[in-house]
Amino acid sequence: MNEELQNAVDAGKLSQAAAEALEKLAPGEFCQHKSWGFGKIAEWNLITGQVIIDFKGKKGHPMQAQYAAETLTHIPAGHILARKAVDPAAVKAEAAEDPVGLTRSILNDFGGKATVEQITTSLVPEVFDAPSFKKWWDAAKKKLKADGHFQLPAKKTDPVVLLASPEAPTSGLLERFRAARHLKDQIAALDQIVKALPDFTDASELQVLVTQIEAAAAKVRRLQPAQALEMLQARDEIIARHPAIKTGEGAPSVAEILKGEQPRLQELFAALPAIKQKKAVEQFPVAFGDEWLDVIFRVMQEAPNRLVVEISRIVEKEGRQEDLRLVLARWISERSASSEMLIWLCKERGASYPELFNHDLLGAVFSALERDQLAEKRGARLHDLLFEDRELIGELLTTAEHDEVRDALRRLLLTPVFEDLSKRSLLARIVKIYPELQSMITGDSGERQETLTVSWASLEKRKEEHEDLVNRQIPQNIRDIQIARSYGDLRENFEFKSAKEQQRVLARRRAESERDLGQARGTNFENPDTTQVSIGTVVTLKTPDGAIEVYSILGAWDSAPELGIVSYKAAIGQALLGKKVGESVQLPAEFGVHNVTIEKIEPFTNLDILAEKVHVLAKPSVS
Repeated sequence: MNEELQNAVDAGKLSQAAAEALEKLAPGEFCQHKSWGFGKIAEWNLITGQVIIDFKGKKGHPMQAQYAAETLTHIPAGHILARKAVDPAAVKAEAAEDPVGLTRSILNDFGGKATVEQITTSLVPEVFDAPSFKKWWDAAKKKLKADGHFQLPAKKTDPVVLLASPEAPTSGLLERFRAARHLKDQIAALDQIVKALPDFTDASELQVLVTQIEAAAAKVRRLQPAQALEMLQARDEIIARHPAIKTGEGAPSVAEILKGEQPRLQELFAALPAIKQKKAVEQFPVAFGDEWLDVIFRVMQEAPNRLVVEISRIVEKEGRQEDLRLVLARWISERSASSEMLIWLCKERGASYPELFNHDLLGAVFSALERDQLAEKRGARLHDLLFEDRELIGELLTTAEHDEVRDALRRLLLTPVFEDLSKRSLLARIVKIYPELQSMITGDSGERQETLTVSWASLEKRKEEHEDLVNRQIPQNIRDIQIARSYGDLRENFEFKSAKEQQRVLARRRAESERDLGQARGTNFENPDTTQVSIGTVVTLKTPDGAIEVYSILGAWDSAPELGIVSYKAAIGQALLGKKVGESVQLPAEFGVHNVTIEKIEPFTNLDILAEKVHVLAKPSVS
């Protein structure tokens, strides 16, 4: 034993076991601590009973010698952790030249087996960055598989095991399927078999496997159709690789399961992994015959983004691209396109359907975000896309007419989906392209020419109507459509057609309401100009036969003919505006016009009557 250590033992400063442990942890040696990680012994100071260690994040860290001996694990110079600390370039060169040898060395360092996570932390970030490691590991696994001395895991959490003697790549795979007690484990084993199909040379053992797969799928078909479908997909891949293998008489098919689950296709696809969803939709033409387009479009309306893309590719592959274009245009127009569908169309930038990439698509995006918010769904991906893709909103408005851009800007101003800062960011992107619309945000003179002067009472009523439309009528209509869709065959579905027609009416009402509210400016008609007829004045008129008529010229949405209250936008209001006392005016009448003379102009003061009896003009009808 080292003389210095022996002296510490003799002096009672160290136990014999601690001294033997520290003999391996001499200065210059590497170590591992369960909390502080990898380190290097910097020095001993046994007179004071301390060991100094340079940990990665704690240089010159002192530890009591006894405690260090008990808690530090010695790392040999040949261990991967020491090698990458001393010369990471040499480890990287070995990874490139001999990935099998490096993996064998790492597994030996971990006692003959290590998880992928352990292998990753052994090489990242000192030897590889994360993307480079993934690329290297994907290539290395193929060589490990061919070598035969490595058992690769079926699950990410299982370890890679170093075998004493080589075994065939297919060894144990069939047994793993047969020994699996749970359906999930059976499917995982089948996935491994499918990946290893090129290595199977004996078709007879695969024929037996196919028979077993079909029996298992038939057993679970009724209660677990998604898992049965996964099994049959594996069977079909086996047969495609080995055409000599035959299906059993009366064995179920993927197409039969799809057809049998037609009323529950959304639930079926939700239970399938993404890659198997793609394979399933490829079978729609076989499963549903002439109706396959209608069925696949129904699935598309609720599909995640990746499946939406795959469905579009399959439809195009079948030569039905025009059918898809028409249905997409209808969904956009009806504002029924899903968030996932809109993400695809926005990212595609009109590559396949350029006529759909326009301001109307932006309107559908706003509607989808609002719909998801009302339904308490997460629309985060579409929301994030709109913000992170800084060119998107501008490109959607590139071909829009000036009025269409103004409508989009109004819609953005009024939508409750975005917080103020987020809304300002989107508005700024539009104004950057159309600077002349700045006045719509700031309220400068350009927009004042189009404002509507309204009473506060009528403005509040309009806001209440808008909130009822957005928060009650439209959500109820969405629920009605969903219920009607569940009744089947949309071509003969009266409830569905009626609900969709109602949706168009409500969408039009909403657009009109948002436009009007964006233009409205509330007032109490204080201090009107009484030198002439103006908004907020009461006008006394005299007819040629001496009769007196009195009109109150109020806001754009105020009307109470029985009280003589008229909107300044109405025909009578327009005829009187700007006229002075003593002037003759022709007012519209039931039959032609009649002449009156202005006798008096006074300010309107009876504000209480507005909230109680005045009707709000131009209230849209659902009929």
